[in-house]
Amino acid sequence: MKIPGFITVRSSSSRLPSKCFLPFGKECNVIEHIIRRAQHYNIDPIICTSTDPSDDLLEKTAIKERVKFFRGSLNNKLQRWADCAKYFNLDAFHSVDADDPFFDGNEMKRSYELLLSEKLDVVSPTKESSAGDASVGYSLKTNAIIRSLKGLNPETDTEMMWFYLEKITDLKKKILPSISKSKLKLRLTLDYKEDYWLLESLRRLVGNLATRNEINTLFLNNPDLHKINWFRNSEWKKAQIDKKI
Repeated sequence: MKIPGFITVRSSSSRLPSKCFLPFGKECNVIEHIIRRAQHYNIDPIICTSTDPSDDLLEKTAIKERVKFFRGSLNNKLQRWADCAKYFNLDAFHSVDADDPFFDGNEMKRSYELLLSEKLDVVSPTKESSAGDASVGYSLKTNAIIRSLKGLNPETDTEMMWFYLEKITDLKKKILPSISKSKLKLRLTLDYKEDYWLLESLRRLVGNLATRNEINTLFLNNPDLHKINWFRNSEWKKAQIDKKI
């Protein structure tokens, strides 16, 4: 089964400008790496970006990589997702965050299969992923997204999309159960320059298509490695809460 993967990305990042175009190996940048990693895991990548001119290069990247793309609302992520799903006639999809270069495609498949097999509306990431290890996104039914938009101003900033989904009390939701026994401190999302230093170091050590088991082993064998960017995690979490408020 090929999973529709909405690669949610914009160029207008403030903390780390144009982070999706940072080099990530000799042959690609971050967004090209995300596309190719998705394809490696048999996830159908759809670049889901905005109509803002700052994102023109993302459209060109999608064309160059020969993958689908959709351009919608700049700030209203939920509206962009809903419009993208409608455009491609999709009842469900998985969100692939372009900030998470070492996402686990197997975790994404497990999430999507849970969504379908248990007839859920939302499967949220594992607790570890939400805490910063950035292994898996959300599996979502399109109808749940449409419902979350009711009554919202079209210009609402819905970057923290989970906040709006939580308001719908009758949605069938589950958190993806963790199968990892590891208690590692991992911050593998890309928001600050220290994140890039760590992620690029990982790439050089284990490769662009490294599995999460290979990454975990590297951290187990190098227990101080996480210190490169772990101190940023509390700031990152606070920024998410502040944006929700």
